[in-house]
Amino acid sequence: MTKSKIEWTEATWNPLTGCTKISPGCKFCYAERMAKRLQAMSNRNYKNGFDLALHEHMLELPLKWKKPRIVFVNSMSDMFHKDVPISFIQKCFDVMRKAYWHEFQILSKRADRLQQVSEFIDWPNNVWMGVSVENCDYTWRIDCLRTTNAFIKFLSIEPLLGPIDNLELNQIDWVIVGGESGPRSRIMKEEWVINIRDQCLDAKVPFFFKQWGGTNKKKAGRLLEGREWNEMPPVFSRSSSLSSYQEQTLQTSLF
Repeated sequence: MTKSKIEWTEATWNPLTGCTKISPGCKFCYAERMAKRLQAMSNRNYKNGFDLALHEHMLELPLKWKKPRIVFVNSMSDMFHKDVPISFIQKCFDVMRKAYWHEFQILSKRADRLQQVSEFIDWPNNVWMGVSVENCDYTWRIDCLRTTNAFIKFLSIEPLLGPIDNLELNQIDWVIVGGESGPRSRIMKEEWVINIRDQCLDAKVPFFFKQWGGTNKKKAGRLLEGREWNEMPPVFSRSSSLSSYQEQTLQTSLF
């Protein structure tokens, strides 16, 4: 198992790796930097760096994890990349259905392809589907997400690169906001974050503030107006064992 330092999940599972850039949020991709590092360390899954690669040998890994956990799927890729066959996507979903004791989080910038193939997917209740929205030009991805039969639908507004007014949050169960991190990170303004937070409060949608980011994200921290925002979606899990921390934050989002 790959334990994760990402604040809103517990583990990662990468049955595919590598990607290509399609929008401004991709410009300084953390996964690309990490893939090059792993390639230099001779990790066999990254022998071709950040080129898209499918890993059949990784497919059944979650079935070996007996303790329930929240799993971020393809933190190093995008399941709905145009070059990922629908048959492979279906295999991933078959594993997630079999591993019913976990909660799986999928995040994509390819909302148009997600919408196209959604009808060919048997959506289990333990899969959360999210789309990335980095600025107001990409709110159309939310409309694509709404057409799916995912049990939990969420937004990852990270990196937040500009103000996003008038978010349509109907049928959206969770919103994550975060700033870009790394050596060339772009600035995120506090008023952009507060505006989205307030829209979530008005719509009664759980809000999670991940980070301010910057070149030293640990120093910048996660406080927004003097507090952390750790709300999670209302999960009616089959047998999920959220950590005590997540159980506490989950309670703040139930309404």
